[in-house]
Amino acid sequence: LCDRVAIMDHGQVIALGSPAQLIDGLGADQIIEFRAGAGFDPARLGSLPGVAAVQAKNGGHRLTVSRVAEALPALMAELTRQSVALENLTTHQPTLEDVFLKLTGRGLRDD
Repeated sequence: LCDRVAIMDHGQVIALGSPAQLIDGLGADQIIEFRAGAGFDPARLGSLPGVAAVQAKNGGHRLTVSRVAEALPALMAELTRQSVALENLTTHQPTLEDVFLKLTGRGLRDD
């Protein structure tokens, strides 16, 4: 693929490195994206074990986690505590798009 990648935002280089270096810079083992039912309060997400960062995304939530084995059970317990249904949940390994989202606060296609 490529040896070095530059991530740009509004014409400015905001990160430069190999794809592996940029992804490792997230400090994430996995990304958890989920959507919860009505009434969910995300205030405690950042304090869940293993959660390094929290972002709102398309009406749902995106968790950058360093320890997915701790974060997932804690997330499920929080949903149960709030009596809120889980509507959708996916996990994936971090990508360059995740790096871009963390650095800019918006997705690749957002204006």
